[in-house]
Amino acid sequence: MKKLVLAIILSVISFAVELSAQEKPRFWDDVQVIKQYDNLYAPPAHPILFIGSSSIRKWDDLESTFADFVVMNRGIGGAVVNDIIYYAKDIVFPYQPRQIVIYVGEDDIVNDATTADSIFIRTKHLVKIIRSKLPEVPIIYISIKPSPSREKYIDKAIAANTLISNYILTEKNIRFLDIFHPMLNAEGKPIPELFQGDMLHMNLKGYAIWRKAIKPLLLRK
Repeated sequence: MKKLVLAIILSVISFAVELSAQEKPRFWDDVQVIKQYDNLYAPPAHPILFIGSSSIRKWDDLESTFADFVVMNRGIGGAVVNDIIYYAKDIVFPYQPRQIVIYVGEDDIVNDATTADSIFIRTKHLVKIIRSKLPEVPIIYISIKPSPSREKYIDKAIAANTLISNYILTEKNIRFLDIFHPMLNAEGKPIPELFQGDMLHMNLKGYAIWRKAIKPLLLRK
């Protein structure tokens, strides 16, 4: 009888653990790794914080690129706008940044059910979430870039960029940074030479365009 009860208990525990694993939010493990890293190595005080999706996450030389500034990379590869909203309490607010640089929204456009308007609404909500705790911190919002692998979504990207740009014009301490047009050729097409083989993630030439556009906007202490 005891063995039967023990077996039932173990079965229930196993089921609960499995269920808990299934109920984890997207990128939960990635964020826990970030938090563990912060416990081992204290983050710099009031950094310029870069957040967003893989274009931020894969910017491996971000710190050396902006060596004249105290910058920190807290990108999450594959994140959509709602993911950054969800994890703001973990990857934004604890650092008390003096400036925030955001690139997110490109992974939203590939969902056919997601419109330019819905990307704009999510982005507006993200800004409001940040402003709820960091009302005066300057923000740089980097426009959605024109990736060759996602060229069929380019009209949605343009529409979302336009809506977000117009909104930002009405807000204080936030700057819309257009990197969309600098990454197009004379025919208005995405430049393949700026991207890795997957035609989605940038190579050094692509990041060089970003560096040139972003650096003059960063705050010194």
